[in-house]
Amino acid sequence: MQKSFMEEKPTLFVVSTPIGNLGDMTYRAVEILKKVDIILAEDTRTSGTLLNHYQIKKQMISYHEFNKNDKESVVISLLEEQKNIALISDAGTPGINDPGYEIIKKVIELGYHVVSIPGASAILAAIVSSGLIIQPFTFLGFLPRKQVEMKRVLETYLKRKETLVIYESPLRISKTLATLFKVLGDRKVVLARELTKKFETIIRTTLENAIEMEHNPKGEYVIIIEGDYHIQTVFDESIVDHVKKLVDMGLNEKDAMKKVSIERHISKSEVYQAYKIDNKIT
Repeated sequence: MQKSFMEEKPTLFVVSTPIGNLGDMTYRAVEILKKVDIILAEDTRTSGTLLNHYQIKKQMISYHEFNKNDKESVVISLLEEQKNIALISDAGTPGINDPGYEIIKKVIELGYHVVSIPGASAILAAIVSSGLIIQPFTFLGFLPRKQVEMKRVLETYLKRKETLVIYESPLRISKTLATLFKVLGDRKVVLARELTKKFETIIRTTLENAIEMEHNPKGEYVIIIEGDYHIQTVFDESIVDHVKKLVDMGLNEKDAMKKVSIERHISKSEVYQAYKIDNKIT
């Protein structure tokens, strides 16, 4: 009979936990958490609720962003003592914008097993329900807080064709959307929050419309932005003539300007300004 990882040598299990709905915990994740000797938890109180729900009684050690360096030696000592360990975060998959990468890398370097127990992920939950192109996509995590640095990062993706996925705090969502629009221009965007929870919200719109909306100040956001995959079309007519042609075809001015902005991949305000100047609208 083939030996399990635990029988061969000590293992660090990277265990995904629900991002909101406790029903998203996998059978395998529950089984592993019941078998390991120690659980590394980002917040022991938050994880305590999950463990109690599944009647898992294990010793927990706090392992988070601010103590991860201090706890590295503790984790290694436990492995040396032939202890099997599970690493969990407050929600989702450890290592993805949560502590985990450093200890996983160290454990691998020392020759111990690292095994992933897959499960819930806010990135995947958001992008597969977004309606935007899924392959390829690039996950940027949280953007820098300083506007200058945020713009510098975004500018490197300006002409990239892949869909971009970003995490953002509800307190900064409005400012970030404004910066995204300023740097990337108007594109389709999906805003997902409270995924798998009672008040799950998914808004499918454009960046220009998104910056005019009021956004709920609770619940972390996943922002999905379409890439710059459009083939640039050279138009023989001006923006104004383009609008007038659509009006002659039966559209009202507002719908005509909106259609022009979509077809030319420019903002509605740019179309309006050109039309306003030509028609001397005040």
